[in-house]
Order: sequence, then C-alpha cells, then structure tokens
Amino acid sequence: MNVIFDIGRVLIDFDFEGYVRSWFPGEAAEAVIKAMWLGSDWQHLDKGDLSDEEVLGLFISKAPEYEREIRLTFARLGEIPKQKPTTIPMIEELKARGNKVYYLSNYFEYLIHSAPWALEFVSHTDGGVFSCHYHEIKPYPQIFSILCEKYGIDPADSVFIDDSPKNVEGSNAFGIRAILYTGQTPEELFKEIGV
Repeated sequence: MNVIFDIGRVLIDFDFEGYVRSWFPGEAAEAVIKAMWLGSDWQHLDKGDLSDEEVLGLFISKAPEYEREIRLTFARLGEIPKQKPTTIPMIEELKARGNKVYYLSNYFEYLIHSAPWALEFVSHTDGGVFSCHYHEIKPYPQIFSILCEKYGIDPADSVFIDDSPKNVEGSNAFGIRAILYTGQTPEELFKEIGV
C-alpha cells in the first residue's frame, strides 16, 4: 500500500498561532494571525506563484499598522516547525510492513530553506511533492495527480492522511481514501490505514 502524509501538523508540529501569541500582546497577535494565517494570501506562498516580498506585501496590506510585527513574524517563520519524535520511527515501521511512504504538502520554498531540520524525515520516505515546486495546492485534484504520475501510484491502493477536512474531501474525491488526522498515535493510524 502507498501511505501518503501531509506534513504540517501531521509529520511535524507547526503552531503558527501559538508562536505569534508568544511574541506579541493580545491585539497585535490577533491582527498578525488574521492578516497572515487566516486569509487566502498564504496560498500564494504554498503555490509559489508570487515572490516572498509580494506575499509579505499582501499580508501587510491587511494590517498596515502592524507592519513591523508581520515582518518580524515572517522573518522568524523558520522557528515554528518542530520535529515530532514519532515521525521517523513511524515511517520506518510502515516501510518494514511492506508499504511505500510519500508526502504531499502545501509547503513553501522559504520554509524549506529556513527550517531544513524539520524535514529530516524526507530522506526516510519514498518521495513526495511540495506544492511550491509545482504551483498546485491541495485540495485540488491536480496536485494528487502530479504525485501519482511522478511515482506511478495507484490511487486505489493508497491512503492519504491530512489534518484538513477540505484536503481529506479532495483526496476522497480524487479516488484516494483519506484519513483525517486529529492527533492519533502511530499505532492508531496503522489500524485506520489497515496495515
């Protein structure tokens, strides 16, 4: 079986909101979170269809009075991803049970380069797709198609794990059975996957 994982909040911890709130007082933190994280502009980072500076400009335009805080947050994005101690052992166990393991993530170039340690697990997988390299994002079918074509993956013999209900729906619609990740342990995931 092909086991395909999302990255952020599944294979690594990525608590953007908690990080921002740890740096700035109430009103400033909420303004930064709303301007950067809760709008649709973040998708341009993941798609890689605008430069970092252009996306930063979009964030700032949503809360110009907090330009300093937004710039500081963007500059420190690499501090947010955290490794999960269970990720690499889980991947190795899935492979030991005869499965192929891939990643499929809405992820952007700046984060790849500013927090490479968070992606240490990548070398343990059989491959994967970062959205920014293909200018396509989940939950749309094109990115699932890119992954399947690149690695010869049969959707019917695959399962996808993601923390976003929209991405789970997109995967199911494409023909890959999906599991909504809500913090399951590796053993709980193995049961849901059926391996």
